Amino acid sequence: MDVGSAENFTRMGTLGVEEEFYVVDDAGRPTSGTDELVYGSEPPAILDDRLDHELFKFIIETQTPICEGLDEAREQVVAVREALVEHARQHGYAIAAAGLHPAARWRELEHAEKPRYRSQLDRIRYPQHRNTTAGVHVHIGVDDAEKATWIANELRWFMPIMLALSANSPYWEGYDTGLASARAKIFEGLPNTGMPTAFASFEEYARFERLMVEKGSIADRGELWYDVRPHTGHGTVELRAPDAQSNSERVMAFVKYAHALVLDLAERYEDDPDPWATYRSSGEGANAVGNGGLRRELLDENKWRALRDGHDATFVDRDGTDTIGLEALVEREIDRLGVEGLQRLLRAESGATAQRRHRREGGLDALCASLLL
Repeated sequence: MDVGSAENFTRMGTLGVEEEFYVVDDAGRPTSGTDELVYGSEPPAILDDRLDHELFKFIIETQTPICEGLDEAREQVVAVREALVEHARQHGYAIAAAGLHPAARWRELEHAEKPRYRSQLDRIRYPQHRNTTAGVHVHIGVDDAEKATWIANELRWFMPIMLALSANSPYWEGYDTGLASARAKIFEGLPNTGMPTAFASFEEYARFERLMVEKGSIADRGELWYDVRPHTGHGTVELRAPDAQSNSERVMAFVKYAHALVLDLAERYEDDPDPWATYRSSGEGANAVGNGGLRRELLDENKWRALRDGHDATFVDRDGTDTIGLEALVEREIDRLGVEGLQRLLRAESGATAQRRHRREGGLDALCASLLL
């Protein structure tokens, strides 16, 4: 059975970054190139065993090695991207990034033939057939499984902030959805996605993971696609909220924020004589407004606000007494964690706004060109 173990949580603060990209032709349009790039040729050494396709043959995924710190993570993110772009160029392709490719029409694109994905298509059906989404996944190592589960519980509140800052997918099959991140809503059509409930212990999460595999709901632990989760195979907490980005500096801003959040929460866990008291005494159903703002319905509301409004989002604050804008939240996080990159993200034109501007000024050709790495 493909499930993980508490024994895998051994290292604190390591990083790994997974990015999903689009393989496009010389006009910037989606094309089925992953068979050639992944299986039909020898990739650069840095991509060896760290390059795979996703559900569609125009979506490709890269993974960095395990990194010991932020400087190494930056070097690896840039190096992996440069290697992928060159590898694609040598075979007549280009690489683009966004939460959704605005020119992708899923009915006209080829699905991968990998048995894992064929099984998902048979089991999940329509929602998976249309899943042309692409995101950024950040792994942060945690040295204790209980700590990792508690951190994942707490991180749920911060995922809408990350989504709002990353929102980069206003178009779905060429149509302006009016959303800043249509990817987030399209992806939520799949099972086992979105905002998870809280788990009262690592064993509770592990039992749930085993149950889902045993009952045939998922093929392996990797199909629990929640916005944040303990990764029982890698021994990490995995954050999956951001849309894909063409700019590596934007990606690194999310990596730094994720790293700072996890380290801060790990310290709080260690300093609290009974960090589980809230979850143990109240349970998810009672974990409401006055008890940390982590009731799932409120988390879902904040995620909805993030994917709808992007940089213009306001959120129900943790104490439930008022709303707070993204700018104020970013300032609060900078003061708390020193993550200056969030302010640069907020002040810059958002991905969704930039896509609409390119479409307005230069049409679909200009929009597609703007997404190239």
